[in-house]
Amino acid sequence: MQLLIGNKNYSSWSMRPWVLMKQLGIPFEEVKLRFDFTPHSAFRKEVARFTPAGKVPVLLDDDFSVWDTMAIIEYLHDKFPGRGIWPADMRERARARSLCAEMHSGFSALRSHCPMNIEAALPDVGAQVWAEQAEVRNDVMRIETAWLDALNASGGPFLFGAFSAADAMFAPVCMRLRTYRLPTTPHTYDYMHRVAQSPGVKAWIADALAEQDFLDFEEPYRKHR
Repeated sequence: MQLLIGNKNYSSWSMRPWVLMKQLGIPFEEVKLRFDFTPHSAFRKEVARFTPAGKVPVLLDDDFSVWDTMAIIEYLHDKFPGRGIWPADMRERARARSLCAEMHSGFSALRSHCPMNIEAALPDVGAQVWAEQAEVRNDVMRIETAWLDALNASGGPFLFGAFSAADAMFAPVCMRLRTYRLPTTPHTYDYMHRVAQSPGVKAWIADALAEQDFLDFEEPYRKHR
């Protein structure tokens, strides 16, 4: 299998299936495409070969392609049912899917005002966003509540005990909270630290830091590194 992804420093949706597969030992070949959304760019042409959506990530399994992170996760669950992609218990699995679906469709204020940028440290921007954007504060409050409820129910160390798709889906949120230094509770900070230190996420962070590829259209708060 191959996984088409974008720049690791910026591509939150690429991060999710990559981290999940890496963490759970699912073999795959990474195909990284440098973001370039100009018309007729090499990025657009290559991605268009595999998905009409024109976006990454894309999972390639022989001559079959799956796009959209949630669809990729479900495909991997069907293909590797014993790898722990979802919790084994039916109700825990349903709850995990509910949280992932909420992540997939929600938290637009946090995404908009705090785009993922693993290499950057933007505490001043984060402080301004926190002071001015009530919807960002609401998003973070909901995320913290969801995490704490899941951790209390499972006993940790990850949301549903062992690392699963739920943790992979929220890994980019951990990166955002770190980059912008948004206020969090000690429970949230501890969970974020565990996620960042998990082998799959740690490997992604290391690769993101090594990229050194500044894309100005992904940098609303900086004109240079």
